[in-house]
Amino acid sequence: MNETSAVPTAPLRARAEIDLGALRANVRALRARAEGAHLMAVVKSDAYGHGAVPCARAALDAGATWLGTATPEEALALRAAGLPGRIMCWLWVPGGPWRQAIEADLDVAVSGMWALREVTEAARAAGRTARVQLKADTGLGRNGCGPEDWPELVGAALDAEAAGLVKVTGLWSHFACADEPGHPSIAAQLTRFREMVAYAEERGVAPEVRHIANSPATLTLPETHFDLVRTGIAMYGISPSPELGTPADFGLRPVMTLSASLALVKRVPGGHGVSYGHHYVTPGETTLGLVPLGYADGIPRHASGGGPVLIEGKLRTVAGRVAMDQFVVDLGGDEPEPGTRAVLFGPGDRGEPTAEDWAQVCGTIAYEIVTRIGTRVPRVHLNG
Repeated sequence: MNETSAVPTAPLRARAEIDLGALRANVRALRARAEGAHLMAVVKSDAYGHGAVPCARAALDAGATWLGTATPEEALALRAAGLPGRIMCWLWVPGGPWRQAIEADLDVAVSGMWALREVTEAARAAGRTARVQLKADTGLGRNGCGPEDWPELVGAALDAEAAGLVKVTGLWSHFACADEPGHPSIAAQLTRFREMVAYAEERGVAPEVRHIANSPATLTLPETHFDLVRTGIAMYGISPSPELGTPADFGLRPVMTLSASLALVKRVPGGHGVSYGHHYVTPGETTLGLVPLGYADGIPRHASGGGPVLIEGKLRTVAGRVAMDQFVVDLGGDEPEPGTRAVLFGPGDRGEPTAEDWAQVCGTIAYEIVTRIGTRVPRVHLNG
């Protein structure tokens, strides 16, 4: 949905309200944590489910100087929507849209020789210099070039730079355990990163930015900030790890509030089975409320029997299994009108559950809770 300053008056089955004012405040708080470094607003996966274009605009308004996405398609969509400035994307496969990315002035990540070959070929075809950032695998074991292959990649990148085909704009890496305070891999990765950066710079690479800090490192490891920090989940007001602290501990506020309108309220007798498999049976006469959201909308099936919901000031839990399009709560005899708002999660300061509460019930992380909310749920952007 388009940005708006108020909740629509027309009834909606469900909606995810996105508070852009909170997002801007979060970006400012994160910038203060990493004073002296640029801030990249990571808006991959549709801004973690919050809506990439409006969130990117809000982040830039609040002082972010870079935007980051995983896939080139995500980055190209931002550019097509008119987003200015530096945009970086890092998850490539052979045959990707290198030329389109070069022509859209994107910064593209290179993790191996195959990618460097493809981007230089695309640059030659486009007649333009590609902006590339070399990614080092310092210990995460996912994408990135390992130390044993780093000399070859750096040397080839310098050759391509001398030929005018690329400009190495950045050197970067990613932490494995920055959300686990004191984990020995943090110091080991930081040391390896410094070594790999030093190797590249000694041979003539002159990057604009060096970066390794993700959200948890931005919040708790100032020695990792270098020239730029990449903030994803923290920008949306969610703590990267309960062990690190709550959002409020870091001056952050959750941005998404997910709610739905009750579709039905009815009285049932005791002993009445509820939802598939009858994993919940009413202990006595009661009322049931039907919430028109299900796993097709991103509500985890693992929340069956435990997902918390706020209805008329009282916390309820999912009764029985979450189905594809709906789930039931036991209202304990209360009889709210159909259409009454059921709040699944939000900032938590009005009595409602948080995404972290849902994550705890499901044995997952809050990242997954917000990111999985599907396209059937309209995003209503507030305070744009």
